[in-house]
Amino acid sequence: MELAEIPVLSLAHGKAALPAEIGASFRRNGFAMVRDHGIDARLIAEAWRLTKAFYELPLEEKMRYHVPGQGGARGYTPFRTEIAKGASVTDLKEFWHVGRDLPPGHPLATTMPPNIWPERPEGFRETFTALYGAFDRVGAELLRAIAVDLGLPANWFDPAIEDGNSVMRLLHYPPVTENADGAIRAGAHEDINLITLLLGAEEAGLELLGKNGQWLSVAPPEGALVVNIGDMLQRLTNHVLPSTTHRVRNPSGERARYSRYSMPFFVHLRSDFVFETLPQCITKENPDRYPERITADDYLQERLREIGLKT
Repeated sequence: MELAEIPVLSLAHGKAALPAEIGASFRRNGFAMVRDHGIDARLIAEAWRLTKAFYELPLEEKMRYHVPGQGGARGYTPFRTEIAKGASVTDLKEFWHVGRDLPPGHPLATTMPPNIWPERPEGFRETFTALYGAFDRVGAELLRAIAVDLGLPANWFDPAIEDGNSVMRLLHYPPVTENADGAIRAGAHEDINLITLLLGAEEAGLELLGKNGQWLSVAPPEGALVVNIGDMLQRLTNHVLPSTTHRVRNPSGERARYSRYSMPFFVHLRSDFVFETLPQCITKENPDRYPERITADDYLQERLREIGLKT
C-alpha cells in the first residue's frame, strides 16, 4: 500500500516555522506527525504496560466499570459497541476513557462526569492521570501553532479549551478471527473533536483517505505522535483545515493473531463553547457553511448518537 506523505515536525526545534509547517501539512491531508513532544518515554512505556494488563482481566471484571447510558464518557466500553457513522457493522475494538476531573460544583460538571478507576492493575490511576496532563499540555501547544497559522493570536484557543471536555482513550483491538462478518478494527470515520493526538500508530493498520480516493498508510517514527484534524476544527475553520477520513484495517497473515493497542487523546472545547465560523476563513469562494450557532456539548451529543454510544 502507498505511504501517505506526512512530514515529521519537531516541537523542540524550529518553533518559529512550526505554524506554517503544521498548517501546510493539515491543509494537504488533515494529518501531521510530531516528534520531540516532551512526553516522558518512561511514562508512555508504563502506560502501555498497564493498558495491556487491564485488557487481560476477565470480561466480568472489566464490565464492572461500564456505565450504560453515559455514552462511553468514562470507564470501560465493551468490544463491538462503537460503530462508524453510516456503517452497518460495529468496530472490532474495546476501550477505556479517562477525562478531565472537575472540582465539585463546577458549572460544567453536568456535562463531564467524574472519572472511574479500576482496582487493578495497580498504579493505573496515577499513571493515566499523569499521561492525561502531558497530552493536555502538548495539545494546547499544538493549538497555539495552529492559531498563528490561521492568523489568530497564539493564545486564541486557550480559553476555548480551558476545562475542556478532552478525553484520553486506551484502545484494544483483539486478534482478528475469520468470522468478523465484514467488520474491521475501526471503520472509516472522521474524529469529532478539535485535534487528535495519537500514540501507538507504529503498528501497521492506520490509513487515511487521500484526495485521490485511495487509502494511504500512516507510518510514524518510533514514539512520534500522529496528529489529525477533527470535525470541530473543520467546522470552526469553514473546512480550511479538513477533517480527513481514516480507518484501522484488519491485519493479514500472522499479524491477525496479535492484539493492537493505541492511545488517542481527543482535544475538545469547553462544553459551553459556542461555534461561530472564524471570519478569516470565510471568503466569496468559501462562504460560511455553518451560520447556525450550536454549543460544543450539543454538537458532541449529536455525534455520539450517530456512532452508537448514545441513544
